[in-house]
Amino acid sequence: MQPYSSPFYFVYLGLALLPIVVAHAFGKKLMWYQVLFTIAFLWLTFSGTMSLWALLFFGAFETLLIKFYEHYKVKWKKNQFSVFLTVLLLSIFPLFMVKLTPLIDPAHPQSIFGFLGISYVTFKTVNIILEIRDGLIKDVPLKEYFYFLYFFPTISSGPIDRFRRFRKEMEGPLTKNYPDLLGKGIFYIFQGFLYKYIIGYLIDTYFLHHLAIQATLSPSFLNMTGSMYAYGLYLFFDFAGYSLFVIGVSAIMGYDIPNNFNRPFIAKNIKDFWNRWHMTLSFWFRDFVAMRLMKTIMVKKWTKNMVTVATCGYLASMGLMGFWHGFTWYYIVYGFYHAFLLIGYDAWLRWKKKRGLKIPANALTNGISIFITFNVVFIGFLIFSGIPNDALMYAMHVKIPLPNF
Repeated sequence: MQPYSSPFYFVYLGLALLPIVVAHAFGKKLMWYQVLFTIAFLWLTFSGTMSLWALLFFGAFETLLIKFYEHYKVKWKKNQFSVFLTVLLLSIFPLFMVKLTPLIDPAHPQSIFGFLGISYVTFKTVNIILEIRDGLIKDVPLKEYFYFLYFFPTISSGPIDRFRRFRKEMEGPLTKNYPDLLGKGIFYIFQGFLYKYIIGYLIDTYFLHHLAIQATLSPSFLNMTGSMYAYGLYLFFDFAGYSLFVIGVSAIMGYDIPNNFNRPFIAKNIKDFWNRWHMTLSFWFRDFVAMRLMKTIMVKKWTKNMVTVATCGYLASMGLMGFWHGFTWYYIVYGFYHAFLLIGYDAWLRWKKKRGLKIPANALTNGISIFITFNVVFIGFLIFSGIPNDALMYAMHVKIPLPNF
């Protein structure tokens, strides 16, 4: 059963969460029940499929890697970087194979390594490996590690939590603001229903499906523009709604999981957008890809030009994000599109500073900034949707004139 996919699922979920709510009312975390709860819903999601075995294999494989590296880093000092790099690449290998399989064998796109949420679980393990190397994580107790890795609400779609934050909350005393968390959780679940099952459903049913077909068969500017806005809005309400379910359930369990969206469509520039859109993913790539690469470039003194350093960080983080979505050209172009938007925005800031240009902040300039950002972001969504690719493939197949985009 897919998480959060039917009314019956929420009935089961509500009944299963009741003992946790009651336990919190009496000042208990009831950890043994939380573990049983997680196991039961993992079984409900993955049982009867190869995904269950892939999930178990992945957990065992990543545990061996992390415990080996944790032990090696303390006991031995030789070849530290080589061992770190080997462990890191091995930890990413199952996800790499999942993304590569559709390219190698389109007829059988499902990899034997694949299971629902493998990307988000991989991000968790990579986070642990990197922070062990940094010395920020001194030990990885198996009990806390497994609960963090398999924490059911977040396993299928994030948000991407950090081990140190989660462990602190898990090991800490019962939170005193649980009534607030409970209220927040219930509110977010109802807000998720509004986003995903009402607004998202209406956009998909009455706009997106029709406009996407029209844009494929007759890719005019009007059809492409309509499908662009419909797809971007549907993507937000569907994914944000799903994230709200996850955060809401986590809150009811007593965990204040980081938020994933913060009104992204009022962003005033592209950096502001990535500080609001899928925040746990964008912050993950910022912290563990861009910042680390930039630090390496400066430490190794490969260049002293900070513009070049920042450009490398943008290209690496956003380009890798594009590849992470899939080894398909429009996902890759989407990633680099946003990298160049970030590079261009930095160039704009430097140009303004060099000329002493100061644009007043008022309702008009803020509105213009939001309008421009909104539209360049939605052009990216159109690329990401694959609709232009479908239109091109259809045009080539039936030998009709190609549209002028």
